[in-house]
Amino acid sequence: MSRVLKSPGQMVRAVVDDLVTTFFPADCRVCGGPLTGAGLSPLCTRCLDDLRTQEAELCVRCGEALDLDGLRFRQQVEGQGVLCGPCRMAPPPFERAAAWGVYADGMREMIQMLKYEHMDTVARPLGALLARVIDAMQKEQGGQAEGMGRDLVVIAVPLFKARQRRRGYNQSVLLADEAVRGLKASEGWRLRVAHSALVRMRGTESQFGLSASARRRNLRGVFAVADPAAVSGREVLLVDDIYTTGATARECSRVLRQAGASKVWVATAARAQKETVARWSSETLSARGEAVLV
Repeated sequence: MSRVLKSPGQMVRAVVDDLVTTFFPADCRVCGGPLTGAGLSPLCTRCLDDLRTQEAELCVRCGEALDLDGLRFRQQVEGQGVLCGPCRMAPPPFERAAAWGVYADGMREMIQMLKYEHMDTVARPLGALLARVIDAMQKEQGGQAEGMGRDLVVIAVPLFKARQRRRGYNQSVLLADEAVRGLKASEGWRLRVAHSALVRMRGTESQFGLSASARRRNLRGVFAVADPAAVSGREVLLVDDIYTTGATARECSRVLRQAGASKVWVATAARAQKETVARWSSETLSARGEAVLV
């Protein structure tokens, strides 16, 4: 009885959950199991808990899962970490890119619900994971002379206006705002949101099936900095839902650096690793009606 009296909020929440799930039952959109809570999220607690961080050996610059060749390169970059082939041959204009999990299974389902099924409530749990990614990246890099600070300008990768009108929102903006809300609850963060500082000048064709160089050409001139004063001399945190080939992150970072940003850091909810990209089919992408590989 004393435990109940000490937590009236928990008791009320349990009663509400029982009433809602009894009279308005719903199933989790990922596993199909019954939802046991009264929240707006279409996902059950178990599926959210199953979203694991990446466990493979990752490139310290872009987050690519390293193959055997990349691991053998470890001794040659001692003190810097292990770099993937593309980052060794053509270092990206950003300092580092990090993601919570692999774009597969439950993570893939959640992001597709957010992007293609108008379920904006999915941004809340994904944004919480994104905040963890950013916090971990700062702690890992913050002790270094050129590491990531906590005074950042936060910019989401923009959508083209026509696409955003069709979707109703920019999913990257929703994720960034949720992450900022979570980080500001901790001490030491000084985050300034400036999504409008970066704009997308035109739409782009699907990147599916294009080579790395073709993807870069497809995005050349797509992004522009509309407010250079917002980024000049500042560290920028660039936020997106998925890091796929890196073409978008590289191009956005390039124009931000040209506009005067001192450094660009990239954070995403998911990272499409090579083995998962290989499993995607053009039929799946065409059925969605939009490109994923940007």
